[in-house]
Amino acid sequence: MPAKKNTVALVSLLAGATVWGLVWYPYRALKEMAVSAALGATLTYFVAFLLGFLLFRRQLAGFRPSWMLASIALVAGGCNLGYVLATVHGEVMQVLLMFYLAPLWTVLLARLLLQEKVSRHGTAVIALSLAGAIVMLWRPQTGMPLPKGGAEWLGLVAGFLFALTNVLIRKAHDLSIEMKSMAVFAGVVTVGLCVLLFEPGLVAMPPPAGWLLVGVIGLVLLATNLFVQYGLTHTPANQAIVIFLFELVVAALASWWLAEEAMSLQEWAGGAMIVAASLFSGKLEAREPRPAC
Repeated sequence: MPAKKNTVALVSLLAGATVWGLVWYPYRALKEMAVSAALGATLTYFVAFLLGFLLFRRQLAGFRPSWMLASIALVAGGCNLGYVLATVHGEVMQVLLMFYLAPLWTVLLARLLLQEKVSRHGTAVIALSLAGAIVMLWRPQTGMPLPKGGAEWLGLVAGFLFALTNVLIRKAHDLSIEMKSMAVFAGVVTVGLCVLLFEPGLVAMPPPAGWLLVGVIGLVLLATNLFVQYGLTHTPANQAIVIFLFELVVAALASWWLAEEAMSLQEWAGGAMIVAASLFSGKLEAREPRPAC
C-alpha cells in the first residue's frame, strides 16, 4: 500500500508540473483580450475557490482559522500570482530558470522547518536537476543566470515562495488536502485584489469568450491543486521540488510549439538531465518528522 501511495503521489506531482508548464499560455490569451495578468489570476482562482467551496462543503464544515492556514494562503497566494505575472510579462524560460532555483531554498527550509536530512545521493540528484536547468537555459552572452528584469526577479521571489509553500504544506499534516487547497485559492484572490488596487487605469473585465476561458482555467486549477496537495502531503519536500522540475521540460516544449521559441541541442540536453533527475528522485532518502499524536 505505501508503494502504491508513493506512485499516486509521484503521478500527481508530475500532472501538476505539466499543467504549470502550460498555464502561462491561457493567461497570455486573456492578456490579448485586454485582461491584465493580475485580474486574470484573481478571477480564475476565485472560480476555483467557488467550485471548491461547493464541492468540499462537508469537508470544510469543521473549519477553524489558524496561523498555519493563513501562512499557507498568503505564501501560496504570492507564489502563484507572482508566477502568472512573471510568465505573462517575461520570457517563459528565463522566468522559470529563476523560479527553479527553488530547490536551493527547499533544502534550507526543509532542514529548518521539517528537520529533513538529504543523503549524499539525494544531494547528487538535486545537483543533477539544477545542472540540467543551467545547461538547458544558459546563455553565454548574458553571463551568470541572474535576474535581468522585473519579470525575472519576480520569478525568483515566486520560486522562494514556492519552496516555502511546499514546506508549509508538508508541515501542516493535520490539515486536510481540501482545506489547504481552499487556502491556496483564497490566498491568490486576496493577494490579487491587493495588486489590482495599484494597477493604473480602469480594470477591463473579460469579454464573453474570456469568461469561458476563465471558467475553464478555474476548473483546471481546482483539479491540479488537489493533485499537487496530495502529492506534497505524501512526498518529502526535497523530493517534490525535484519532481516539479519536469515543468521546465513541458514549458520548453510548449514555448517552442505555442510561442515559436526554437529548442536548441543545448536545451534538449538540459531537459534530458532534468527528466533523469525527476525519474531518479524516488531514491532520495529524507528523514521525515514524526507526526504529532
